[in-house]
Amino acid sequence: MTPSRRKLPPLNALRAFEVSGRRLSFRAAAEELSVTQGAVAQQVRALEQHLGQALFQRLPRGLVLTPQGAVYLTDVTRAFDTLGEATGRLLERPDTVTISVTPTFAAKLLIPRLAELNAALPGVELRTVATEALSDFERDQVDIAVRLTRPPFPSGVEAKLLFHQELVAVASPHLVKDLPLPLSTERLRELPLLHDAHGHWPMFLRADSKLPGAVFNQTTLALDAAMAGQGIALACRAFVAGDLEAGRLVQVTDEAIIKEPSYFLVRKRSSLPHAPRDAVWDWCVARLSLSVD
Repeated sequence: MTPSRRKLPPLNALRAFEVSGRRLSFRAAAEELSVTQGAVAQQVRALEQHLGQALFQRLPRGLVLTPQGAVYLTDVTRAFDTLGEATGRLLERPDTVTISVTPTFAAKLLIPRLAELNAALPGVELRTVATEALSDFERDQVDIAVRLTRPPFPSGVEAKLLFHQELVAVASPHLVKDLPLPLSTERLRELPLLHDAHGHWPMFLRADSKLPGAVFNQTTLALDAAMAGQGIALACRAFVAGDLEAGRLVQVTDEAIIKEPSYFLVRKRSSLPHAPRDAVWDWCVARLSLSVD
């Protein structure tokens, strides 16, 4: 007896529904799928007709899942996750782990420890993607990410606090060698300030307006300028701990400010084991974490 075929709706329609359900917007779904908004809406309507029931309520400013649509979305998302993981295992080397980090995190914390990681995990090939952009675990094929973020996190994401963003003012010891430390706020304002894209100097100095100084799009560039004696940089203590210990930088004030959000290690939850990914995750928690939940 020939087994019956699976009773599956059109897969393109399922994909359109899954993305629309996650984004709660046909427009956002169209952008993610690189198709027109009308095409997404048409695919979802076709799926609803196939199933004989509504999956969304259409509102002027977006979508709301119907109760049956919410239940269906959970199952469909799980099915696509399984397909994505299976495809990833087929296409990727099983011992390759991709981690997405900010450029400053890469330069100041991860790269200096790569030799240590390679020694601890000799069978794992770590692929590092340094970017400020948020990563999509499926689209970008990222296994683990480090991001400046805050709870709560989606149920499908596992997160581990690495450290809080403790801001300190630092400079080359040559720049401040003739100045008594710690510097007062008034004296600090008289020195050249180095700004990054986060723009925390007005908050740190309690200034009501923008402060003059060189501006860099990445914190690591501002820190390089500080080590070159070009001015005072403001950075997370975790990123300058090694330079402070080595004497390449000195903290020029006693003040330190804890600023939210914090740095978290994040990954997509999965019921399927992946030994290399889990090993890198555990190593990052052990070697890069400066805080305890």
